Amino acid sequence: MTDELIKNPIQPSKNDKITKLILSLLFDGIGMISYLIPVYGELIDLIWAPISGVLLILMFKGTVGKLAGIFGFIEELIPFVDIIPTFTITWFYTYVIKGGNEQ
Repeated sequence: MTDELIKNPIQPSKNDKITKLILSLLFDGIGMISYLIPVYGELIDLIWAPISGVLLILMFKGTVGKLAGIFGFIEELIPFVDIIPTFTITWFYTYVIKGGNEQ
C-alpha cells in the first residue's frame, strides 16, 4: 500500500470531486438569485461578492483558488456580469482540464 502512494500522485477522492461540483452549482445558483429581485439584486451582490471570493479560495486551494477568488469577487461586484458561473468553471478547470492534481 505504501508503494502505491509513492508511485501515484495523491488524487482527491471521487466523493470530494462530486461534493465540490454540487457546492459549485449551488453557490453559482446563489450568485444568480440577485436577478430574481429587480431593485435590490445588485445590493445583494455587494454582500455575496466577498463571501463567494472566500469560498472559492477555501474550496480550491493554491493559485487556482486565489485567482478564482479574486475573479469571483470582482465579477460579483460588476453589474450584470455575475451570470458567469465562476465556481463551476473553476471546478471544471481543476478536475477536468488539470485532472485534479492541484488539490
